[in-house]
Amino acid sequence: MFTTPEGSFEPTVMFFGLTNSPAMFQAMINELLRDLINTGKVATFIDNIIIGTETEDGHDEIVAEVVRRLKENNLYMKPKKCK
Repeated sequence: MFTTPEGSFEPTVMFFGLTNSPAMFQAMINELLRDLINTGKVATFIDNIIIGTETEDGHDEIVAEVVRRLKENNLYMKPKKCK
C-alpha cells in the first residue's frame, strides 16, 4: 500500500517487475489454508487450489470454507474456471 495525493492505494494485482511475487503469493495462500493443507484435504500451487475428499460427504463444507477464507482476505476466484 502507498499514499497518493488522492489517498491510499492498494493494488489488487501484482505489478510487473516485482521480484518474488509468486513466492509471496504462494506463502500467503499456504498460511490462509494451512490447517486444510495439513489434513490433506486441500493442495495449493500459486493460484490453483485443489480440494480432494475421498467421499462427497463434507466436500461442500470444505469448498465453502475455502471460499469464505478467500473472501475474508479480499481474494476472489472466477467460478467459470472452477470444476
